Amino acid sequence: MNSYERYLLTLAGQPVDHLPRLPILMQWAAEYIGSNYGAFASDYRVLVEANLRCAEDFDFDQVSAISDPYRETHGFGAQIEFVRDGVPRCLKPPLEDAPDLSLLADPDPHVSERMLDRVKAVELFRKEAGGTNSILGWVEGPAAEAADLRGVTNFLMDIMLDESFACALMDRCTEVGIAFARAQLEAGADTIGIGDAICSQMSPDVYERLVLPRQRQMVDAVHAGGGFVRLHICGNTTHLLPYVRDLGVDIYDCDWQVDMCEARNAVGTEVALCGNLDPVSGVKDASPESIRRRVMEIYDTVGDPFFVGAGCEIPPGTDPAKLRALCEPVF
Repeated sequence: MNSYERYLLTLAGQPVDHLPRLPILMQWAAEYIGSNYGAFASDYRVLVEANLRCAEDFDFDQVSAISDPYRETHGFGAQIEFVRDGVPRCLKPPLEDAPDLSLLADPDPHVSERMLDRVKAVELFRKEAGGTNSILGWVEGPAAEAADLRGVTNFLMDIMLDESFACALMDRCTEVGIAFARAQLEAGADTIGIGDAICSQMSPDVYERLVLPRQRQMVDAVHAGGGFVRLHICGNTTHLLPYVRDLGVDIYDCDWQVDMCEARNAVGTEVALCGNLDPVSGVKDASPESIRRRVMEIYDTVGDPFFVGAGCEIPPGTDPAKLRALCEPVF
């Protein structure tokens, strides 16, 4: 049984030889191959090499095109600055000074430079690992992308003071996110990650009324394109768990603040859970023995279907022995 088969069988609720491992690696992976975060985020060849090398050396099951949240933002017209050893920076949100959708460029995943770079990463993954590992494409969720375009504070104020504009902006982000997801599915991704971190800062009412229907559009579009959906919302999303089952995602990433017993009770066995070790205290600063023990504790709590992973990205500076412990097979 190879990694791709293990991944598919887990999602189908079928027995596997051991639990699949889905760690999120970005800066750590770049540095592992002697490169840097700036190169990883700006050149798909570095991103692919880093993922493939780590998948081979640490024996996990999914390679990923995730690097930073500004692929679509760049397509909308933002200037992005690459930092050698840090996350790329958006120098100015395109709508920071005015809630005017006409100021946005028209992103095309086959033309816009940074979106196309991710599509090329998926194409190269398919060539090098298709049928061997799961291939994860990535898009920003409607709320996260709206916050990137407007600025976080402005967007949250828009939700309170100009809901119609906030919704129109999220509609535009949803449309572009769907087109970007389809392009990655066509390039060879079997799964699309949807990152919508800002949702953890929203009330259940705001999330249910404004964001959930747009996320559902994206989920439905990915499924219609033959892909699976992995939803990732950083932070404590315990208050949003009642909505996840009806959203229809295949995998729900739980950050370390989420109570995993509550998560399983909320989503049932229709949704595979992934997580939720604290990336810092639970992985980077933990012993290999405690990592192994915590993985088993989480699995004992949630049962199947389950994917092993930390709550979010493995931090730079983590001892490789710690990642190896996280990725050890659990039978």
